[in-house]
Amino acid sequence: MEMFLTFVKLGGKKVEVGKIVCLLRSYRAHAEEMGSSAPEKPEFFLKPRTAIIHDGGEVVIPRDSSDVHHEVELAVIIGKGGARIPVEKAMDHVQGYAVMLDMTARDLQARAKKAGKPWAAAKGFDTSAPISDAVPVSQVTDPRNLEIWLKVNGRDRQRSNTSMMIYSVAEIISHVSGIMSLEPGDIIATGTPEGISQVVSGDTIEAGIGGIGTIRVRVR
Repeated sequence: MEMFLTFVKLGGKKVEVGKIVCLLRSYRAHAEEMGSSAPEKPEFFLKPRTAIIHDGGEVVIPRDSSDVHHEVELAVIIGKGGARIPVEKAMDHVQGYAVMLDMTARDLQARAKKAGKPWAAAKGFDTSAPISDAVPVSQVTDPRNLEIWLKVNGRDRQRSNTSMMIYSVAEIISHVSGIMSLEPGDIIATGTPEGISQVVSGDTIEAGIGGIGTIRVRVR
């Protein structure tokens, strides 16, 4: 397996990926299924760019985990960098959108949370960020009105609409850039709807977002 595929394809070109910013509990129904309340403001963690794989790739379950979950998300590809970006200017910094999976070793995450330790290993392992080819921002009229879905072995697991996101893409960009500068090639994964569940070796995951595309990966 070829590793470190640290780019996303956009308009026939390869965009080198910087950091991957991932939103927490950005859909109320997902927050509820996790036994949490929705955050008062956007909250996020980081994945390394080395977590990326592409369509047709394999998600490799970490050796220390026996409970890996899928999370399908709308990914925003940053085209113009900036810091402290105002909401009204935020969309000027977007160059495209893609479908991303935030694969999570839920057992590693739970143990780390219980011990009060960081849970980077649960979210940042190699192959934990499958991403589709991206489409230019001009092809997406309204990123907050897109069907988003995921199937495992052909059966629906997640199905929702980005209209159910608590915060808009512009609000997320503005908030994140107020904490850390954004750079061209950075990715913001905007969180997952309800329906997350375990996958096991041999499973096939298919996911998509209306008007953007699909991705299909296998689990090993």
